Amino acid sequence: MTQITAQLHTQLSRRGRLTGRRPALPPPTLVAVAHGSRNPEALRTVTALLARVRALRPDVPVRLGHIELNQPLLTDTLAGLRGDVVLVPLLLGRGYHIKQDIPAAVAAAPHLDARIAAPLGPHPLLAEALHTRLAEAGWRPAARAVAQSPAATGVVLAAAGSNDLDAGIDTARTAALLSARLGGIPVLPGHASGAGPTVPDALRTLAALGRERVAVASYFTAPGRFAGQCADAAPGVAAAPLGAHPAVARLVLHRYEQALASAPLSHRAVTVGV
Repeated sequence: MTQITAQLHTQLSRRGRLTGRRPALPPPTLVAVAHGSRNPEALRTVTALLARVRALRPDVPVRLGHIELNQPLLTDTLAGLRGDVVLVPLLLGRGYHIKQDIPAAVAAAPHLDARIAAPLGPHPLLAEALHTRLAEAGWRPAARAVAQSPAATGVVLAAAGSNDLDAGIDTARTAALLSARLGGIPVLPGHASGAGPTVPDALRTLAALGRERVAVASYFTAPGRFAGQCADAAPGVAAAPLGAHPAVARLVLHRYEQALASAPLSHRAVTVGV
């Protein structure tokens, strides 16, 4: 058996030299970059999300790195890798972590050929996941009572918030996508921190417009302090974070493929735009 195996290996090697074909290289490692949280559910949620990603693309090596608060830290994950990597932020818009923290971590790993994909949001797949989470929480915008009085409904898109204007723009774009998916029901952004209206501000605005039946959609990848604060502010229905929704898993791979198609790996630490 050993002799047969050796002969087969020799024949395959010769065939490769004759045809000029090289063995297929493994795809670049997908490094999912999570924020991190002291809430133990956050790590479990991100782990479940990445399990879905691996199930969709078992050929792609998938690793996890956190910006802070959880292990493994992104810097440690990158230090243990070699070759080509694509960092996919599990973040929902442009802000300090996208523009500063992640590029700094890549710069500290010069042994890698790295691309940095766009953040997850905004994207219609997130609107799909947000819609599902609202429905799971019991919000039924298509119910008979709502159909009779559509002007009474509204949604607050609760987000972490940022002082970066681009982050606010990205959240507003997701609010518009969710509104369109909900048939035009108004969706207002509300932030847990940073610039822009807070969740209570957005709730008051909708109340002033006569929107008495308001739900809070959780624009967070995983549970955490801000997600909990926003849910506590809800007057009624408060949806769960995006979590391991199948649409989010598909979006992670979309950002990965988008990054691969956008820039050559010979360019170290290329950031791919939204």
